[in-house]
Amino acid sequence: MEFTRTKIPDVVIGEPKIHGDSRGYFTETFRQDLWESFLGFPLDFCQDNESKSSLGVLRGLHYQLEPFAQTKLVRALKGTVLDVAVDIREGSPTFGEHVAVELSEDNKRQLFVPRGFAHGFVVLSDEAVFAYKVDNYYSPENDRGIAFNDPALNIDWKLPLDKLQLSKKDQNQPLLDQAEVFDFKEAFYV
Repeated sequence: MEFTRTKIPDVVIGEPKIHGDSRGYFTETFRQDLWESFLGFPLDFCQDNESKSSLGVLRGLHYQLEPFAQTKLVRALKGTVLDVAVDIREGSPTFGEHVAVELSEDNKRQLFVPRGFAHGFVVLSDEAVFAYKVDNYYSPENDRGIAFNDPALNIDWKLPLDKLQLSKKDQNQPLLDQAEVFDFKEAFYV
């Protein structure tokens, strides 16, 4: 596994080694010891999630408040997505900034999104199957979001707005300056 810190250093791209031949390929999709060694702190994933979506489906930008905040490790099992992590740790030097990374079945990249970030993705292929590990259970009472089209975030979702498909929930999320966010001094990863 090779690791690369993004422009927001707490958000990390993981690229597994692919061992392939005429029969297909083999790869380790998760090695806790390697991730922990690179990150410098322990991980404790407790739930795996999977979604299937068609071209233009945008899910996000989502997060959960404490005590149910979640660290996520995400990847595309099928198809291609543009994955976005937004720093919502007030007081952080990168507050309000985002990282956008293309994840696909071909590049096999993974994105590590720590607590204190809003997360979302849009499907760029005809169909995508998206998987993610989380380190805390889903809590409807603590579920929050930010508007995907907040002008202050200036996210290029790579598709025209009229091609995007959103849930009613995601069509009605607040702007970042109206959202409940994390305190950078209190944000933690596990």
